[in-house]
Amino acid sequence: MSEYILETRGLTKKFKNEIAVDNISLSIRKNSVFGLLGPNGAGKSTTLKMITGIMKPSAGEILFDNHIWTRKDLENIGALIENPAIYPNLTAMENLKLACTLYGLPKMRAEEVLNIVGLEKAGKKKVKNFSMGMKQRLGLGMAIINNPKLLILDEPTNGLDPIGIEELRELIRSFPFKGMTVILSSHILSAQVADEIGIISNGVIGYSGKIKKRRQS
Repeated sequence: MSEYILETRGLTKKFKNEIAVDNISLSIRKNSVFGLLGPNGAGKSTTLKMITGIMKPSAGEILFDNHIWTRKDLENIGALIENPAIYPNLTAMENLKLACTLYGLPKMRAEEVLNIVGLEKAGKKKVKNFSMGMKQRLGLGMAIINNPKLLILDEPTNGLDPIGIEELRELIRSFPFKGMTVILSSHILSAQVADEIGIISNGVIGYSGKIKKRRQS
């Protein structure tokens, strides 16, 4: 049995004459946090969108849990990419209950997730009245509602204050102990929570491996 939950082999994405992602090969270990780092336009979001099926690769392959990725694997993948997929005219609880219905989960899971992401006091509040940080929290809740094997977070700190970022850091570190692997695109969090990182620039991975920890003096 493979120790990796996800592997990409020669993953490539072309837009007309532009190569956005060029021959990327990554191996993401089970029950770990992997940080994908790089400047704006480096190819991070495009890579994550291919892994989640939002975009189709131009070449290469993706393996999920030791088999070729298919759309059925989305049942075991949670994602928060760009703007959270939430309904502004519904409350936080209603959004989560709707997600439970889509996944065939008991409604009590919505209440559990509301507590996990720290929105238990705002469950009856309409999302259109949420701050950006609260929307990010709810988006995270939507992403973990199905208790996925793989969680993909693209810049999840958007709109969060320093306290919110610290709480999110602790939450992300807890996920691997619950059987959840995390791929994280965030400079703010990766150095603090990632077990391994991949550095991407101009669509090419320049480094992939463990973070080199600084020695304490």
